[in-house]
Amino acid sequence: MPWPKAILEEFGLWPVWMSNDAVANAAHAARAAQAAGVAAAASAEHGDVATLDAPGAAHSDDSPPWDVAPSTVPTSAPVSAPVSAPVSAPVSTARPAARASAFDDALARPASATPPAPRDFAPAPVARETSRRAASDMPPDDIPMWLDSEGNGDGDAAADAALWSIVRDAGEDAPSRPALPGVETLDWEALTERVAGCRLCGLCEKRTQTVFGVGDREADWLLVGEAPGQQEDLQSEPFVGQAGKLLDNMLRASALRRGENVYIANVLKCRPPNNRDPEPAEVASCEPYLKRQVALLKPRVIVVMGRFAAQSILRTQASIASLRGRVHEYEGVPVIVTYHPAYLLRSLPDKAKAWTDWCLARATYEAVCETTPDHKPTAN
Repeated sequence: MPWPKAILEEFGLWPVWMSNDAVANAAHAARAAQAAGVAAAASAEHGDVATLDAPGAAHSDDSPPWDVAPSTVPTSAPVSAPVSAPVSAPVSTARPAARASAFDDALARPASATPPAPRDFAPAPVARETSRRAASDMPPDDIPMWLDSEGNGDGDAAADAALWSIVRDAGEDAPSRPALPGVETLDWEALTERVAGCRLCGLCEKRTQTVFGVGDREADWLLVGEAPGQQEDLQSEPFVGQAGKLLDNMLRASALRRGENVYIANVLKCRPPNNRDPEPAEVASCEPYLKRQVALLKPRVIVVMGRFAAQSILRTQASIASLRGRVHEYEGVPVIVTYHPAYLLRSLPDKAKAWTDWCLARATYEAVCETTPDHKPTAN
């Protein structure tokens, strides 16, 4: 069985396989091959190979039966490798510097010189065995996470188990956060605080402050707009500016006044960017707040101003023109739909229609007062 010389040298076995005399013979044979120019070509093509003789072959008297000089194949021309057998990388025959010294000394020493005493060569320790012994010497708490409890294997299962143990322990030790009480259980102060800290939708990112509502918290009239505008966002009060002034005039014409028996709120508590129409998710986030305001206020009539406010509260896509002129209902309270004051500032002819809506609201309120006792039940 052929054994490449480079492999034997790599494991420190080349001096064991060859005696000192065989090393000297190999040196003379190498010099003779170099002089003839044959060994160089064979070594460049195939490399030095140590072979075992076939049974019954003659051996030198100076070498044991298993020792033989490296065989060389004389050839007049290099032998090309077959095309069908691709070679991934050439086999290196270079000797390591530490192990080449003994062979170089044999080349430089005459044949008659006294050979040096043979040295003991011990096989190099295997890195894996060393790492295993090192891991086994560690105390149990210091074993790396990528090794198992015995210091073996890739340790993926051990690492996963340790990680999940940390996560589980952290979850058990972390104090449980009490759940917030439901919106339907809050009073006016708690509801105001909940709205001020609300972050249920993206509108909280760009708001200046929330616009909860303003007015008499025992009022019979509830006015609901769409969403805060720029001035409302700055002042935290609904219906300010020119639209607010027009609303105040409409209230006075109906024998009402802001802050007296009137409460004003919006469907949304935060201003949408650039006064765009609110998105469904934003309406859904704010709806519980408006419902709780209605439950706490217990109004006798609700006046909804604007297309979007009417569609959101009544859950319909109908136009404001089709919703006007009749009485609707929200949370058991009569609802009247009319135009938004900001729209009336741009469309003056529709003010007459809006006055008709306010007259309907007044008539509805008076009818409710006749059929409902003056005492208003406390909100649940």
